[in-house]
Amino acid sequence: VFVLGTVSCTLFLAVNSLYSASDDVIELTPTNFNKEVIQSESLWLVEFYAPWCGHCQRLTPEWKKAATALKGVVKVGAVDADKHQSLGGQYGVRGFPTIKIFGANKNKAEDYQGGRTSDAIVDAALSALRSLVKDRLSGRSGGYSSGKQSRESGGGDKKDVIELTDDSFDKNVINSDDVWMVEFYAPWCGHCKNLEPEWAAAATEVKEQTKGKVKLAAVDATVNQMLASRYGIRGFPTIKIFQKGEDAVDYDGGRTRSDIVARALDLFSDNAPPPELLEIISEDVLKTTCDAHQLCIISVLPHILDTGASGRNSYLDVMLKMAEKYKKKMWGWLWAEAGAQSDLESSLGIGGFGYPAMAAVNARKMKFALLKGSFSEQGINEFLRELSVGRGSTAPVGGGAFPKIHSVEPWDGKDGELPVEDDIDLSDVDLDDWDKDEL
Repeated sequence: VFVLGTVSCTLFLAVNSLYSASDDVIELTPTNFNKEVIQSESLWLVEFYAPWCGHCQRLTPEWKKAATALKGVVKVGAVDADKHQSLGGQYGVRGFPTIKIFGANKNKAEDYQGGRTSDAIVDAALSALRSLVKDRLSGRSGGYSSGKQSRESGGGDKKDVIELTDDSFDKNVINSDDVWMVEFYAPWCGHCKNLEPEWAAAATEVKEQTKGKVKLAAVDATVNQMLASRYGIRGFPTIKIFQKGEDAVDYDGGRTRSDIVARALDLFSDNAPPPELLEIISEDVLKTTCDAHQLCIISVLPHILDTGASGRNSYLDVMLKMAEKYKKKMWGWLWAEAGAQSDLESSLGIGGFGYPAMAAVNARKMKFALLKGSFSEQGINEFLRELSVGRGSTAPVGGGAFPKIHSVEPWDGKDGELPVEDDIDLSDVDLDDWDKDEL
């Protein structure tokens, strides 16, 4: 029994390890691949194998002989791609054994197509080494990758795509309050190259529309293999969404600029606080808000003497609830006290009665729509819902532009007070004589 157990154990080890520490073949894993290969200035030949593969088993003695012959000249490594599937996947390994040559540009590994004998492997290695040295001599080589090389130029301005690495990822993404959309790519991947200009264009638009609150980034998964392994990257490109306090989720939408931007804006609105509700106390408040949003929702509330602070706050609460409900629309929200901006009221057809009132204004087209129903959650919701689907009657803003806005003091949150009249002393007035004169 003891003998059988020993044989069994030996067979198990043989099947699961084609190479040992005593060989000149360097065992590579996701943990050491980046440091050993990608950041190396040496030429590397790397075999991706599976222990159970018959062709791999037959190649093993030849690969060892080649490694010994090339020792100190060319590095020879091996990856158990059955055990480390993510690493094999990053380099498009579809069958075993697959041999790759990592030369001057470590991000563009070449497939080895030669014979499977030690002589053929050594010849190919020396040929690749000769080409590398000649390129260096002529200055054509771009130098060696430091492991931080960014994507190849493929058209489009990538200035707003943030390049992330194993070292910078957590600091920038995991500890951020912002939303991140991160593309994991491989430089040799055709789909990644097709996506690149769309991703770059989307990054710029998203940065502008969310004021940097949603960020688009990219990770070269062939270089930053700790990240690729950590997030289970199996194919390219893979896009993941990161939000603070939540697990990463896959982005499964379209790959065009408009698709990416739409998803980013949804993420932004989902995570954004409701828009501010601003009192129109100056021309700047009105212009800045209405110019920056597709629509600005303007309410004119009754005078403070008519409602008191509690009544006004109840109206403001209704507006805040509607602003929260429709925050994905990213509209601007404003209010003014009745009579404070009478020219604006007139231009919107409100003018002097019927408070509270509400108008939705498109400042680009200078058109507006008026709330016809009640100033309540239900009434405003019906009004805004009609607007959001393109229904509802509109009219041009009076004069074709916003009128002059008066600068006023902001509401202090208190009840209003009637103006204090001066006391009049009537003791010296002879009412009898006054009556006679009037008559």
